[in-house]
Amino acid sequence: MIGDDQEAWSARAVCRRADPDELFVQGAAQNSAKALCTGCPVRTECLAHALDHRIEHGIWGGMTERERRALLRRRPLVTSWRRLLEAARSEHERAVAVGEGQAWHATG
Repeated sequence: MIGDDQEAWSARAVCRRADPDELFVQGAAQNSAKALCTGCPVRTECLAHALDHRIEHGIWGGMTERERRALLRRRPLVTSWRRLLEAARSEHERAVAVGEGQAWHATG
């Protein structure tokens, strides 16, 4: 078993119900494949897995192999994409919660 508990998150992936061949396409068909990732509850985990394991083919976490390679080149010092993306998600969720609290106080 891979150390990032892939089995736990991949069971909840939207693409589990898709034809796997739809996720390993080229050209314009990649946009349709990426659309499957929109709103997927495990998109962050999926992308982190692909980046941490340098997966070269297919759509993972809403990114093509070309997009992932470019991201890896821009951020060569990242040692754990999972930690980085989970921290960013937590920060975003905190910011949204604070924003909602401020909006409630302003209208309340």
